[in-house]
Amino acid sequence: MHLSPLAQRLHNLITGTANDPTYWPEASQLSAGLGAAVRTVDGSLISAPYAVDGQRLAVAARELVGYLLDEHQLYEPFSVLAAAGLAGMDAEVSAQFAEKRGPIAVAEMEVVFGWDVELRALLAEAMAKAMRERPDHAAPLPAVIEWLSSQPGYLDFARTALEAAEARVTAIHAGEIPYRAEKAFDDGEKRTIGRAVRLALLRDEPWLPELLDRLLRGIAVAPTQAKTLPSQGLLFEIARAVEEHPTPEAISALRAARQATRHAGVPKQLDRMFKRIEAALANRLEVAFRIPDGRLRQAVGEHTAVISTDGKVELSWWHGDKKLKAVPAAVRREHPEEVKRLRELAKQTAQQQATLVRALEAGCAGETAPPYRQLEGHPVTDRLIWEFEVSPGVWRAELGLTVPDVPVRLWHPARASLEEVRAWREVVQGKELRQPYKQAFREVYLLTPAEEETRDHSRRFSDHMLRYGQAKALLTDRGWTGMSLGHWDPAGGSDECTAAKKLPGGLTATWDFHLDEHSYERDGYGITASICVSGDIRFLAGVSPIPLAEVPPLILSEALRDADLAVGVTSTGLDPNGQGDYWQSYGFGALAESAQVRRDALSRLIGRTTIADRCTMTDRFLVVRGDLRTYKIHLGSANILMEPNDAYLCIVSGRDPHAGLFLPFEEDGRLALILSKAFLLANDTAITDPSITRQIRA
Repeated sequence: MHLSPLAQRLHNLITGTANDPTYWPEASQLSAGLGAAVRTVDGSLISAPYAVDGQRLAVAARELVGYLLDEHQLYEPFSVLAAAGLAGMDAEVSAQFAEKRGPIAVAEMEVVFGWDVELRALLAEAMAKAMRERPDHAAPLPAVIEWLSSQPGYLDFARTALEAAEARVTAIHAGEIPYRAEKAFDDGEKRTIGRAVRLALLRDEPWLPELLDRLLRGIAVAPTQAKTLPSQGLLFEIARAVEEHPTPEAISALRAARQATRHAGVPKQLDRMFKRIEAALANRLEVAFRIPDGRLRQAVGEHTAVISTDGKVELSWWHGDKKLKAVPAAVRREHPEEVKRLRELAKQTAQQQATLVRALEAGCAGETAPPYRQLEGHPVTDRLIWEFEVSPGVWRAELGLTVPDVPVRLWHPARASLEEVRAWREVVQGKELRQPYKQAFREVYLLTPAEEETRDHSRRFSDHMLRYGQAKALLTDRGWTGMSLGHWDPAGGSDECTAAKKLPGGLTATWDFHLDEHSYERDGYGITASICVSGDIRFLAGVSPIPLAEVPPLILSEALRDADLAVGVTSTGLDPNGQGDYWQSYGFGALAESAQVRRDALSRLIGRTTIADRCTMTDRFLVVRGDLRTYKIHLGSANILMEPNDAYLCIVSGRDPHAGLFLPFEEDGRLALILSKAFLLANDTAITDPSITRQIRA
């Protein structure tokens, strides 16, 4: 069948193959062109050179829709619906959609059939924009979801669609619908349900949590003992929706699904997504802060179960005033389902508390104070330092969240004097207060003279050799994207990349990386990277770098803290068996800010230990006097040099020093490692490990 020129142009718009910029504005994009076509009929937005007679356009639309129906080419549903409206052929298109798509997707089409042609074209335009900007899964943009919620019938449809999806999954598990792995929903239905979930999450609909929990549990596990799923695709589509519009309840429902699934790969993928989802919750603190504190006392027979959240979440069992070491035998025997439920509740409470803490930490550098008052009475707030604006521009810091009628924000050492920081560290140490995140002992990164010289980029964390996989995972966990090296290109692979992180105030931090030329392998599938080398850090406003001096100090500090943490955890200079110039310079060189904070904490701790009289602190080392030698433990790497000749001593770990010793923070394990080595070496005559004694006595 041959189409007329005008019908062919409409066809090109619908199939995305248009390439005639003289005919429609943005004609190469199907939705923009169709939107322009509709508005041409209206006559309001298109100037004379593009004007097309409405009757001619309707004739061409009928010709085109008839062709698409004959050829069964309804690939772009929303654009086809717009064309069908122009053609007056809704009934014919609806019938073919009903034959080709699942009932949930068909129900969505029926809602759109009730709209006028201009609304249909606007939706088609928005969906095509999502396809251009998100080619991996073409999810609608948040603004589109918000727009959809106000269109005729769509909000009611969203709830109906999710109820229908949950009912189908329930029927599959009941055996009423035959089970076929990954076949519970077709592709069109997955996208439809994804839109419905996004709308409900964005609006924070009160009916969603229970419904979503049942749906996710149903699609995460087969009704048989098979390690398959009714719909892995829908599970990940919902997870992407939760990442875009997170709520505590949705995150908990996803975690329950993750625990239920028997598929080996699904938990790993969800775990990667959880890191981004929990970080995204910092942008919705108005919902994050309604996380319950989880405190509970419940009688179970003659005993009482207590879930406490003061510090680490714990489920304990009591008989009267006596705390028991384990679940009482009578409770296990007579109330097994209740024990299971309480354990699950304690686990869920711990996950919710971890999510809240991540949101609090991520939001502490924001420009606008979130609604912290929603957390009044939550045990997490009692262990944090807060600031209250007692008069314009004057803030007073206090431990614990009270709710006076004044602005409130989380205290940050970047806004405090050195004297105030020292005082709060004394309070935290003296009260043995385990803070939910590293606050009093948080590192601060001020602009250096070298960075003032380089002006628009920082080389403070450049030229470090990092374990690539570990560094990528850590940075992804902290909200950085784009760190991908090697793997996908058999002809050569990518040997450089730029990681990026969105920051408050519309800024973006970027950090360059490249492969270490001696530490990757090439095979038929591309490059496998093991070591990457860090480069410069920049801050962008839009796409243009800005001077570091123009970056708000707190935002600068938090971004550089991410970099310091990545280097401090993944550097090859930490390898106790390492060698080479980089290993030597990193393992015994000047301290970064994180190591300087560790030095401060150790100086407070060491005097409380039994080895205090054998220890002294220098600018870079904890010096420990043993009976055989004196040892210098580097406060950054925990590597050891022995006096008098600075011979290297390789010790992977020492004994556990934690008995009766409070550590104010333990973010990367280095504080405990240094202490364990100090305890071991202070009593070096008692060391029996021959791999250590040989080195000491050499």
